[in-house]
Amino acid sequence: MRDYPYPRGDAVRSIVLGIIFSILTCGIYTLYWQYKQMETLNAWLHRNEYSFWLWLFLSILTCGIFGLYYEYKMANGINEIQENNGWRVSDSLAVICVLLALFGVGIASLAIQQFEIHKFYGEHSDM
Repeated sequence: MRDYPYPRGDAVRSIVLGIIFSILTCGIYTLYWQYKQMETLNAWLHRNEYSFWLWLFLSILTCGIFGLYYEYKMANGINEIQENNGWRVSDSLAVICVLLALFGVGIASLAIQQFEIHKFYGEHSDM
C-alpha cells in the first residue's frame, strides 16, 4: 500500500455521484467538492496554496471573476503535481477548466479536475 500525502478515501470521489449530488443540492455539494479538491492539492503540493474561504469570499465579491482565476490556478497545480511525479502532464487542462467555468459549466471543470486527481492514486475510471 502506497503512502499518499492526502488520504485516498478523502481525495478519490465518484464523478458521477458528484454531478448528481451537485444537481440535487442546487450546487451546494459543489462547494464541498471544491473544498476537498483544494485540500488534496495543498497536501500533494506540500504547501497551503489554495484557501476555500478566500476563494468563496473573493468569488462572491468579484461576481465569479476570482473563481475563474482559481480554476486556472488549480489546473496548474494539478499539472505541477503531474510534472513533479513524472506523470503525463495535461497541458491544456488550465484553458479547458477556465473556458468551461466561463461558459457556465463549472461542474464539468470540477469533474475534469477530479478525473485528474484520480490519476494521483492510480485510478483511471469513475468510482
